[in-house]
Amino acid sequence: MPLQPKLTRFNQNVLSKYQIYNGIFMTLPFDTITKTGVLLPLFHETCKNGFEDGHNPTVIVDTFFKKYQARRSDKSKIDLLFRFIQYIERQVVLFDAIEDAAFPIVNNMDGIGTLRSLKESAAAEGKLDKLRHYLEEFKVRIVLTAHPTQFYPGTVLGIITDLTEAVRENDLLRINDLLAQLGKTPFFKHEKPTPYDEAVSLIWYLENVFYESFGKIYDYIQQNIFDGKHIDNDIINIGFWPGGDRDGNPFVTPEITVKVATRLHETIIKNYHKDVRKLKRKLTFQGVEARISHIETQLYKKVLHEESSLTLNEFVSELKAIRQIIIDQHQSLYVTEVTSLLNKIHLFGFHFSSLDIRQDSRVHHSIFITMVDSMIANGSKDIPSNYHDLTEAEQVKVLSEVKGTVDLALIKDEETLKALNTIKALKSIQETNGELAANRYIISNNQTTLNVMQLFAMLKVVAFNDKLTVDIGPLFETITDLENAHIVMEDLYINPAYAKHLKSRGNKQTIMLGFSDGTKDGGYLMANWAIYKAKERLTAISRKYDVTVIFFDGRGGPPARGGGKTHNFYASLGPTIEDKEVQLTIQGQTISSNFGTLDSSQYNLEQLISSGIYNSLSDTDLRMVPENRVVMDNLANLSYQAYVDFKNHPKFISYLEHMSTLKYYAKTNIGSRPSKRGKAEGLVFEDLRAIPFVGSWSQLKQNVPGFFGVGTALKHYEDAGEFEKAQNLFKTSSFFRTLIENSMMSLSKSFFDLTKYMSDDPEYGAFWNVIHTEYLTTKRLILKLTGYTDLMEEEPSGKASIRVRESIVLPLLTIQQYALKQIQELEKADVKDTDLIAVYEKLVTRSLFGNINASRNSA
Repeated sequence: MPLQPKLTRFNQNVLSKYQIYNGIFMTLPFDTITKTGVLLPLFHETCKNGFEDGHNPTVIVDTFFKKYQARRSDKSKIDLLFRFIQYIERQVVLFDAIEDAAFPIVNNMDGIGTLRSLKESAAAEGKLDKLRHYLEEFKVRIVLTAHPTQFYPGTVLGIITDLTEAVRENDLLRINDLLAQLGKTPFFKHEKPTPYDEAVSLIWYLENVFYESFGKIYDYIQQNIFDGKHIDNDIINIGFWPGGDRDGNPFVTPEITVKVATRLHETIIKNYHKDVRKLKRKLTFQGVEARISHIETQLYKKVLHEESSLTLNEFVSELKAIRQIIIDQHQSLYVTEVTSLLNKIHLFGFHFSSLDIRQDSRVHHSIFITMVDSMIANGSKDIPSNYHDLTEAEQVKVLSEVKGTVDLALIKDEETLKALNTIKALKSIQETNGELAANRYIISNNQTTLNVMQLFAMLKVVAFNDKLTVDIGPLFETITDLENAHIVMEDLYINPAYAKHLKSRGNKQTIMLGFSDGTKDGGYLMANWAIYKAKERLTAISRKYDVTVIFFDGRGGPPARGGGKTHNFYASLGPTIEDKEVQLTIQGQTISSNFGTLDSSQYNLEQLISSGIYNSLSDTDLRMVPENRVVMDNLANLSYQAYVDFKNHPKFISYLEHMSTLKYYAKTNIGSRPSKRGKAEGLVFEDLRAIPFVGSWSQLKQNVPGFFGVGTALKHYEDAGEFEKAQNLFKTSSFFRTLIENSMMSLSKSFFDLTKYMSDDPEYGAFWNVIHTEYLTTKRLILKLTGYTDLMEEEPSGKASIRVRESIVLPLLTIQQYALKQIQELEKADVKDTDLIAVYEKLVTRSLFGNINASRNSA
């Protein structure tokens, strides 16, 4: 039977089911307000018609109450709005569950970008040996971060999992019970989670999703591409930031770091124990039964924290011995299951996931100075007494040659001690869980060679001395830092001490590049182009010194933060950019939306693997031709100037502060980190974190970071009569095409009718019109550039999903804007009603949850 079009599959398996189950959900009596489920569709219709007629949110809400609920008191009206939010949050969960259940039907699990497709293409073109050779070196690492864009508490995630399964099985009675449970389960936390809480939440995905999906992918590669032979390379691995990411999070302590590493170790042991127990029921043969029973006993001891003699090496060697006995004496019965467990041990060791440490270079500098001052004051000979008077180059030389050990007992500053004890924690984790458990330290906001060498010296004198088993990864974020990154790295490559360290690490250098802060700093086009060019320069300089550079991309969920169709981005890179590994951060609701189920996890991981390998197998040279580079440079510079002018607009900061939900992100209690970096009382652009910055534009349905400047840049070519140059770039450059397609996603999620009333605001009207004009220009010219009639025309099912989600949250967004407007009016009063202001502020905060979750990649 031929496969139906993807949109048809979506309509039949997602949209139709949602309409049926939502009808059931709307009649469930789970709240104290009568007729809420009846009234929400009426409110939705009022919102839809109201915006079509050009009304503002205040008029729409007032019209609804006047037409349908005129007798309600003011308090009762607000209570009903809260109930609407409660319903909408749960409608989003229902849609998530239905879409997750239909994932393997809507997406072709054997189609383009999957491993089966990759293998068949390679076989058809006689490139299987080339594919095997590449897979022996190539790696994909996804790094789970605790950045706060996930609004679902663990209880709700559990319901989504159960609901997905019930929907897949069409179990109506169970669906009914789960919807009722959903109605009674709180969606928000009254207290902020600790970093350990965040780690535990994400470890759930490791335990229940990645353990299985990683294993299935590796098994497939081994059995079908390598004909069952062992592969030395792990190909896919996973990184972890919760508990190790100290950047801007004072609550991440050395004790938390060790506690998270311990939890990761305990979780992987539990998973192994479950698998061994299953094997024990099958391996009941002579010469095997006692050995597998011994392994199970030793693992169980580890689970109970009892003394166990089982080491990782012994675990592996025993399983290999058991496998050989099965092959030699028992006709290879269940040998596949034993091999599959060995593969998981190969992937996850006794650490499960590699815990990264991260801290800002400015914090390191302060800590380092405090440490040096203490050493000098106590007569240390390891640091010259005139260190602070040396030039930067001289300081780098001193740090390259530093020896000895710092006595932490001499240091009194609490923050310095925390940072230095984190280095000790790093060493202790390696000693207990193995080096792979924690062997990388990221320096965010890295600007200079000295930033790297300060950490290099601290690592050595605090814990590692002459055997530094840690990779240092500088993170370059701003446009200026990206432009200078290759100069910094060359300084390091020619430094004898650092070069010796790199040699001991296999001559591999991890460099992290920040899409989120790059976009916040330079706008959408410039950030992506600056990173592309930085990667080219860094590749060239690394190859010059025989260093393999590994690019680690700091990506968020939406296109504005490097997200969107990520696999398309990697498939679009040419030979001028090193591609031995693909590493990227996965965060917030992007974890649950792209990797939350076994099917979606396996599919999206396979897409990443295929996209990374695609360039090497393809005969197409994807490098950008000179004339295209000129156009791309011009577009990036033009958009950058437009974005910088916009960012420097006198109303830019105050608009975000007074007209958006920016200040409410801190009240959601979804993350352990403070919502801004600095301690300044007022709002300072540099202190803004990328997540609330991008998320606030998303809540306004303006999505500025995903398109602003693109329209202005394209219009320059249109006005000059040279638009065909931009069109040629789109047709011939996979990289540029991916950027434009991702920008279309940002435009598709914009809805300016929601905030059209701001155009008449005496203070912010002109600023709103600047944004709206750029939106209209960008939309018009992207359609002209692509030749499409509608945005996202090439991805109808994705567009349909966005359309349904945006429709679900339309009433929620209306309530949010209504509440913001009420707050603004109440703030103007001579005598402020602080209690009523607090109620409307709570309404705004509660409205954030459903909208973020519905967008899936909006922050």
